Amino acid sequence: MSKDRLIIFDTTLRDGEQSPGASMTADEKVRIAKALEQMKVDVIEAGFPIASNGDFEAVKAVANTVKDSTICGLARAKQIDIDRAGEAIKPANSGRIHTFIATSPIHMEQKLRMSPDQVVDQAIAAVRMAKKYTDDIEFSPEDAGRSEPDFLCRIIEAVIKEGATTINIPDTVGYNIPHQFGNLINDLVTRIPNSDKAIFSVHCHNDLGLAVANSLAAVRNGARQVECTINGLGERAGNASLEEVVMAVRTRQDVFDCDTSLDSTQIMNCSRLVSGITGFAVQPNKAIVGANAFAHESGIHQDGVLKSRETYEIMRAQDIGLSTNKIVLGKHSGRNAFKTRMAELNIEFSSEEELNEVFANFKTLADKKHEIFDEDLQALVTESSSEMMNEPVKLISLSVCSETGETPNASITLSIHGEEKKAQCEGSGPVDASFQAIESIMSSGVELQLYSVNNITTGSDSQGEVTVRVRSNGNIINGQGADTDIVIASAKAYVNAMNKVIASEQRTHPQRGEV
Repeated sequence: MSKDRLIIFDTTLRDGEQSPGASMTADEKVRIAKALEQMKVDVIEAGFPIASNGDFEAVKAVANTVKDSTICGLARAKQIDIDRAGEAIKPANSGRIHTFIATSPIHMEQKLRMSPDQVVDQAIAAVRMAKKYTDDIEFSPEDAGRSEPDFLCRIIEAVIKEGATTINIPDTVGYNIPHQFGNLINDLVTRIPNSDKAIFSVHCHNDLGLAVANSLAAVRNGARQVECTINGLGERAGNASLEEVVMAVRTRQDVFDCDTSLDSTQIMNCSRLVSGITGFAVQPNKAIVGANAFAHESGIHQDGVLKSRETYEIMRAQDIGLSTNKIVLGKHSGRNAFKTRMAELNIEFSSEEELNEVFANFKTLADKKHEIFDEDLQALVTESSSEMMNEPVKLISLSVCSETGETPNASITLSIHGEEKKAQCEGSGPVDASFQAIESIMSSGVELQLYSVNNITTGSDSQGEVTVRVRSNGNIINGQGADTDIVIASAKAYVNAMNKVIASEQRTHPQRGEV
């Protein structure tokens, strides 16, 4: 007996980007979208086109690039939003408009200031408007998890009758408990007369740490689409994690009467790519993609795994793209071995120039450390992509002095639009002195909100990956840098943030599209 297909709807580029500091450029969105397409994600929600010109262009760029996945644009139940979304997805081989309006009493009364009748009328009108652009229309009653079931039945029946083909039930504020949310999905599917005319979907937030559990409970009760993000990225505490949902369903086929068509061997590559672009590090004990997810330190566990992997592993590391057999790359490795390994990691280069740039950086890194790991290669690609974008501010040189009993100082040279500028400053430590020197040149006036260091791989010669988060004119901006010298990595991260501050003058952070 064949099983139902569970549709995977990835919203990393939309809801994931709403994490403070996770804003992405159009080029970065296209890179992630291509990785999602490679992973065979069914639907990619590329953004919220009405939010800004930058978001509109990013959705359009993704629609132009991705051929195999459906490209979705989010829109409030308003004419201006739907028209903008329709224009953005026009180049896509398969396009979807996802429109929403709030349905909970608190949202209708306090936010919309609309009556239930008005909300129903606007929802119907929104679906009717969307039909001008596509037959693939998704409707979400925002804050459905706190909405009255009778009203949900009424509005959903109406929008399905009007032409909505997917009905998404969002737990917008992460309020629901698994059995409660599962029962809600079952009730809606059972009670709504035309429920068989649409696919039921869920979009769960993680405020109580239950996003994946709620999503799986919904699947057990008839939902056949799950909206999720890579690494669980998203608003506030995040969304349901794509990798956890997919691997839970696939691992427990004895429980679920459906499965996805996702290529799970691409999961780790996508996870690293999203982490590298957004600067949101994956915690070591994160399920599926954390560094410790397939690691065993306990002697009892090690003994069991050595005798039979299944004693302590319910999944194979290879199923998510990890390999126990690694090609060791180092300073003696040639261009062909480098290019081959990159291809195995599904990393493509847009031009020979980009390949040469990354390979040159690889050789420089190989002179500093004995063994290059896959994580190092991912970091090289992320850093080289920034360099290839002709960013206005570049780090030319950095010299620091830190002695016991002496005040640390840093001397730095930056290139700003091709003109070299130098500065020397003291600080409480070499990193602080470096930041002070950069700031004395840039005079950006930003407020540093986060400074985080993570080792990319193991060993004392590991690259350090530094993330800085700054506030500039009310915007939260993220910067990232990597190097075997942690002070240089810190300076690179701060310079990266400065370039994004400059870019933010032309690009605003997407307006929050809640579902």
